[in-house]
Amino acid sequence: MKIVEILRLCEKGMTQRAIATAAGCGKSTVCDVLKRCKDSEVTYEVSKKLSEDDHAAKLYPKDPNRQPTAPEPDWKAIHEEMAKRPKLNLQYMWEEYRRETPNGLSYPRFCAHAKKYRETTGREVTYIKERKAGDIMEVDWAGDTLDCVVNRETGELTTAHFFVSILGYSHYPYVEAFPDEKEQSWISANVNALHYYGGVPGQIVPDNCKTAVITPRYYEPVVNSAYWELAQHYEVAIIPARVKKPKDKAAVESSVGWLETWLLERLRTQRFFSFAELNKAIRKYIGELSARPFQKRPGSRYSEFMKMDKPALKPLPMQKYEIADVKSKKVPDNYHLEYGGFYYSVPFRLYGEHVTLRATSKTIEVLDKERVRVAIHPRRYDVYEGRYSSLPEHMSTNHQAMHRAGQFDGVRYRDWAKKIGENTYFVIENILSNCKMEQQGYKSCMGILQSAKHYGKPQLEEACRNARELGSCTYATVKMYLKHGANGTKTKPKIAATPSHENIRGSAYYQ
Repeated sequence: MKIVEILRLCEKGMTQRAIATAAGCGKSTVCDVLKRCKDSEVTYEVSKKLSEDDHAAKLYPKDPNRQPTAPEPDWKAIHEEMAKRPKLNLQYMWEEYRRETPNGLSYPRFCAHAKKYRETTGREVTYIKERKAGDIMEVDWAGDTLDCVVNRETGELTTAHFFVSILGYSHYPYVEAFPDEKEQSWISANVNALHYYGGVPGQIVPDNCKTAVITPRYYEPVVNSAYWELAQHYEVAIIPARVKKPKDKAAVESSVGWLETWLLERLRTQRFFSFAELNKAIRKYIGELSARPFQKRPGSRYSEFMKMDKPALKPLPMQKYEIADVKSKKVPDNYHLEYGGFYYSVPFRLYGEHVTLRATSKTIEVLDKERVRVAIHPRRYDVYEGRYSSLPEHMSTNHQAMHRAGQFDGVRYRDWAKKIGENTYFVIENILSNCKMEQQGYKSCMGILQSAKHYGKPQLEEACRNARELGSCTYATVKMYLKHGANGTKTKPKIAATPSHENIRGSAYYQ
């Protein structure tokens, strides 16, 4: 997945440093991956179709002559431990390191690497990041909440949570109120912000909230699957801020404080009867605040947005992203996944594997471990349609045969028999009519009619005529006549004549 993401962002024209940040790896790793892909002629389109094993075989073939290298110490953890315990020194940390890694760095090299780490980290200095137009959208939840939405029936106040997004260059804000900060609200807010701006930035910088990031690792944060799908839909890079590093999204942090003063204070004394009414008021106030002139530079947030940010944004896709409920499932032995009380089929070969189920208001999609879609169904809501949605192509061969048999009823058996002949129709009609429940005769009808594939339609019609004259319209009688004929001699199955062809010698060749 990381190699695919690196190739995708590279084709979008992003720099290697930006790709490294988005993919959660080092710049040198990005350079190495791109070089290996170029040498192996692996493009983004090719990489999407490869599995993890195929990637490893193509890009990282095993070198039998390569000597194992000593692992680099975790310098961050070492320096943090030394900062917590001032009595520790490098000699002590090196001895602990060598106990865990006997073939590791020598003490002089250990000290040299530690010195280089301290010189290159620069933790005490502040980096000024020059923002480009249309490049970054920073997003966050405001810290303050308001009890301002009134329930019409009970009169109770509902707490409003405020989502805030800022475009990096103009600091043009978007604010929307929600009743909670759950995943659905978070995804809705991001989608609405993009459509409010009328375009897509190069990257979105969220906080490390659970609705955005599952695992907030320092170098390799794991983005929520629904948020990742949003990024794929809008072709935007998700670059989470580092844990406890608000300077990574300084624009939205400062704007949250500004909006809590000038927006939330205006709303604090008001009451609204719906979140739609509240958000309408927010739009009005945001428009007024964004039109205010800057104090230290010409223009306003709105004018800078229209002049710089909006023209630089990428166009929105044709369809708006639809929020999906994403769940991880293990395929059971009946290869049907449950969602909302209904069951949807997947290819039987995936039995026992873990897959991802993505449910929207209209569809149910299933993705395999390579995130390739393996099944899609219209979502069901009405129990009268049945609780199981099964596609024949997902079934094994024997299950497909059982499924086809289950689709037949009396009308279809009669129509099938009528196409073979009058006597066949008479036998089938007799079997179905003499059953208390018509379904009891379905297997007998299927057995008789399927015999035409082995013996031929004329032979089946003749056997049914004999059974009709005998007055025994049963499967056993018809089968007896097919096997032995009316005179007790065995009937051979009908064999089609060999077609004439220039490569067939014929009897004349042997004369």
